[in-house]
Amino acid sequence: MPATRPAFSVLAVGDAIATREVRVTRDSLVRYAGASGDFNPIHYNDVFAVSVGLPGVIAHGMFTMGQAASVVEEWAGAGNVVDYQVRFSRPVPVPNPGEAIVSVTATVGALDEEAKTARIDLAVEVDGQKVLGKAQAVVACG
Repeated sequence: MPATRPAFSVLAVGDAIATREVRVTRDSLVRYAGASGDFNPIHYNDVFAVSVGLPGVIAHGMFTMGQAASVVEEWAGAGNVVDYQVRFSRPVPVPNPGEAIVSVTATVGALDEEAKTARIDLAVEVDGQKVLGKAQAVVACG
């Protein structure tokens, strides 16, 4: 049985349920590559990334997607996120040295009274630019 679910009765469309800033460094990319097995050189080699038209090394799309999802999962409780979808709209350049700051804001976008679910809309940005479009999670509520 999933952890305690968010209370449907206290949610309203427009409620901000969570925010987070994720600091992404080259070290983050190395760790993610090791865990995922994705060793595409666009995620670690500036010369290669620029040669294929990128501004330099970029974060893995699935890394960014996962970081955004974790904001909702931590609010909703393990097992209560029943659907999650995004569109990759812009790469996340990761400077060396330095870091990219990914800002995530999760807001109640819609409520389904019959199903007792909440659609959580995610604004995921770097430097004020959307990096994930139509990022939405559906959460089972109690």
